[in-house]
Amino acid sequence: MTVTVGMIGAGRIGQLHVDNLKLIPQIRVKSVSDVVIDHLKEWAESKGIETLTTDYRDLLNDPEINAIFICSPTTTHASIIKEAAAAGKHIFCEKPVSFSVEETEAALKEVEKAGVKLQVGFNRRFDPNFRKVRSVVQNGDIGQPHIIRITSRDPQPPGVDYIKSSGGLFMDMMIHDFDMARYIMDSEVVEVSAAGTVLIDEAIGQAGDIDTAIVTLKFANGALGVIDNSRQAVYGYDQRLEVFGNKGAAQADNNRPTSVEVSTADHVTKEKPLYFFLERYTQAYIDEVIEFAKACSENKEVSCSGFDGLQAERIARAAKESFEKGMPVKLYSDASSVLQ
Repeated sequence: MTVTVGMIGAGRIGQLHVDNLKLIPQIRVKSVSDVVIDHLKEWAESKGIETLTTDYRDLLNDPEINAIFICSPTTTHASIIKEAAAAGKHIFCEKPVSFSVEETEAALKEVEKAGVKLQVGFNRRFDPNFRKVRSVVQNGDIGQPHIIRITSRDPQPPGVDYIKSSGGLFMDMMIHDFDMARYIMDSEVVEVSAAGTVLIDEAIGQAGDIDTAIVTLKFANGALGVIDNSRQAVYGYDQRLEVFGNKGAAQADNNRPTSVEVSTADHVTKEKPLYFFLERYTQAYIDEVIEFAKACSENKEVSCSGFDGLQAERIARAAKESFEKGMPVKLYSDASSVLQ
């Protein structure tokens, strides 16, 4: 079955998804919508895009299109999800679904009512390294997981204009790590403690955000988690993960251009981590759209659902509350209410 796709939002991530979708034989990318399209005409023609429009509803009203990618600003996600669901389109939405847990819950209700598929773009779930760690944990190779440690540090901070509209470090950046923690540990987070500060750029603090943070997690299964984030790692894009259990540990290290290590009398050196997230997660971005295409064409469950997106948002909101109040925040009032 051919899946005909409409792309809403043709910025950096939207164009990346178009490139990756073109690699899949059962996908036809028919239409792209963006608020400004003049600069996209040559690009769209080179990609074989049939329709370029400023009105995303043109895509929703097209009976040939059966799947929509939402890559527009986060503030538009929830409303477009509702409209796409009502139009009977399957939906791939970039993270987060919204900045409001309540808005996300309302959007997910419409998806459930319409009976369409919704996959959230937590691409790191599809990284081969992290998937291997999850497999090791699920197979019981390291026994009962006790601690998960996640390090995620960007090579350079984004511009202040982006910071002002991003939703903050916990919702924009660490939300990937909240999802990864749930994914690897296969358990819900029940309590969050957050600490953060501004150490890199005072302009980030003036914009109302932080650039350096540590969060500790308590899981329903009794395990603990530690996440550290920084907006600037001068040596590259730092993405590492470790799970420690009663029978051993599993680690995923940074990806590098090569695995060559040079040892001499003076020093031992190896190449720095890949610098940019598009390089680091190239295969993950491809694999996530392949799995979405299969879910649509073969009527399978998506690998990262709207519920997964909602849970990550709940943790992000709790982290922000913990940071602001200087105290742990519980996500559930009692153990019996925890969803497993």
